[in-house]
Amino acid sequence: MRIALAGNPNSGKTTLFNALTGSHQFVGNWPGVTVEKKEGQYKKDTSITITDLPGIYSLSPYTLEEVVSRKYLLNEKPEVIINIIDGVNLERNLYLTTQLLDLGIPVVVAVNRMDVVRNKGDVIDRSGLEKALGAPVVEISALKKENLDGLMEMAKKVHGTAAENHVYYDEHLEDAAKSIYDIAPSVGALDAKRFYALKLIEGDQKLELNLSADQEKQIAAVISELEEYYEDDGEGIMTEMRYNAIAGIVEGNYKQGKRGMSTSDKIDAVVTNRILALPIFVIIMTGVYYISARLVGGPVTDWVNDTLLGTYVADAISNVVSSMDTAPWLESLVMDGIVAGVSAVLGFLPLIATLYFFLAIMEDVGYMSRIAFILDRIFRKFGLSGKSFIPILIGTGCSVPGVMATRTIENENDRRMTVVVASFMPCGAKVNLIGLFVASFGFWYFLPIAYFSGIIAVIIAGLMLKKTSIFQGDPAPFVMELPEYHIPSAENVFKSVWSRCKAFVKKAGTIILVASIIIWFLQNISVHGEFVEFAENQDSILAALGKIIAPIFIPLGFGTWQATVASITGLVAKEAVVSTYGIINGVAEGASLNAYVATQFTFLGALAFMLFNQLNVPCFAATGAIREEMQSKFWTLFALTFQTGFAYAIALIVFQIGSLLTGGSFTVWTGVAFVLLAGIIWAIVRKPKVKDVPIGREQLN
Repeated sequence: MRIALAGNPNSGKTTLFNALTGSHQFVGNWPGVTVEKKEGQYKKDTSITITDLPGIYSLSPYTLEEVVSRKYLLNEKPEVIINIIDGVNLERNLYLTTQLLDLGIPVVVAVNRMDVVRNKGDVIDRSGLEKALGAPVVEISALKKENLDGLMEMAKKVHGTAAENHVYYDEHLEDAAKSIYDIAPSVGALDAKRFYALKLIEGDQKLELNLSADQEKQIAAVISELEEYYEDDGEGIMTEMRYNAIAGIVEGNYKQGKRGMSTSDKIDAVVTNRILALPIFVIIMTGVYYISARLVGGPVTDWVNDTLLGTYVADAISNVVSSMDTAPWLESLVMDGIVAGVSAVLGFLPLIATLYFFLAIMEDVGYMSRIAFILDRIFRKFGLSGKSFIPILIGTGCSVPGVMATRTIENENDRRMTVVVASFMPCGAKVNLIGLFVASFGFWYFLPIAYFSGIIAVIIAGLMLKKTSIFQGDPAPFVMELPEYHIPSAENVFKSVWSRCKAFVKKAGTIILVASIIIWFLQNISVHGEFVEFAENQDSILAALGKIIAPIFIPLGFGTWQATVASITGLVAKEAVVSTYGIINGVAEGASLNAYVATQFTFLGALAFMLFNQLNVPCFAATGAIREEMQSKFWTLFALTFQTGFAYAIALIVFQIGSLLTGGSFTVWTGVAFVLLAGIIWAIVRKPKVKDVPIGREQLN
């Protein structure tokens, strides 16, 4: 038995999916959290497969995740659809319900958030709603796990039954729909013929139908007659019919309690205020990074790095390896390669876990969706869409789901542009790198600098790209429901932190482990092919390769071979930057990694290095996600080239102009920095050339 979970964004689908399957899928208060279908088995009956579909508002797909949902429902035809609707927003959610009921698949309507409905004093007539929809209705609370067994029992009950019920419109529309599927009885799936007929009336251009020329002509005549009767086009007719039907259903079966200014409204009056919103956002995020970096990233990280991993763990492993009477090279591989590289990365886990903890609380409370709303105001002033910031917010956890979340953007130009800039924010891997400099220099504010510079970089790069002919166009419309504030769920916060930290540790034990072994070999084999202890001979392959490329980074303030090879290994995974320094320094031998890093950089050099690696091409996994979303070698290459060039330019400007302002001398590279800065400003403020587009009916209308 296969059950599909379908519903609007933020209706509680993924929360329900996690509760039914025991999974730990990410839950967020904004659209785009689920951008591809996810499957799991019902934990109380593994013969039942449950599919969590991306959130959609209708079965008229405009964005990629809506296409995913509709294709699955039409082509895979699950045995039962559980339609999750938000009981607090009944009228809006029922629009999708009216379409799902036309698919010919048994539907169970799950009215979610009933705990909130009751708290508001609202009353839903379940039996009346059931009768009006012609489908069973079950009241649940996915968050509180209320009546989930009753929901699954109802799904089992309707399994295998004929799904003939649907929302009735008026006789003219019903007759037209019947005429259409009588003309083309083989259209689409036979049990979804009503759905196809109504979508044809609506003018859906994305239906994959095999109609003969005669059938198309006959259907066009029926639709033309219908449009003449209603004096409207097919899409307008269907939209009005659906909302009229929904209004009648809601009016008879839903009573709203007394409404005053809710607690959420009172909070939003302050935190989303036009004047106060941005300063409050800056203060909150700075506070989060201050606590994470100063209170945890300082003493806790130092103890984990130097004492727990650098002394206790390293000594224990060293004793075991020594007792086995292994060859010197193997002992060096284990201690100076694997232990030094992996422990250098794991040492910053407390810092990353603390940051994830605060972000999880803000997500669960509902504040992160307000950030998207706040930044939409700023983005729209620059011709960008706040919708583009949803993937960027998601990318603060990991760039891969951030890049994938661009599927929610229906405008192709905006979507591609967002793919290019989505990885600019400091993800968990980059926080590991930034944490290294925080610990080495004691500058806690490196973390908020990285976060806000990511936002600024997105705006600057977006403005530059938006002025080019290939990215021109009006920004995508941004409509998003702001969920009510609520006390964060300890379970949700724990699951969020646990899943992210587990992924971080898993990465350290796989990708970083392999990278550490490769780096160790390169640093312990000389250019002559001889194995030598690195401390005795710096003429290694690793050093030689770094010295060849290092001159490129001299204008950026970190032209050492160590920084060069660290930046290169960071292309595999940003954590590898830290593991590279751990191996080079030889953490396992008791040396202080933080002290070593502090000797390698000046303040401005560290800042430029940090920004370059933050804005540069992301890890291999994120690069693969970019390739998957772009679906084009050209656009993938464009994204990677732009990211590299942009990162280099920003790092150069920061170091060269920063050096001049702090007493340095004017050099040729300072001049290059000013030229680049002037070029960026010109690219932002210039008037773009408007494409010559033939005037058609849409433009005239």
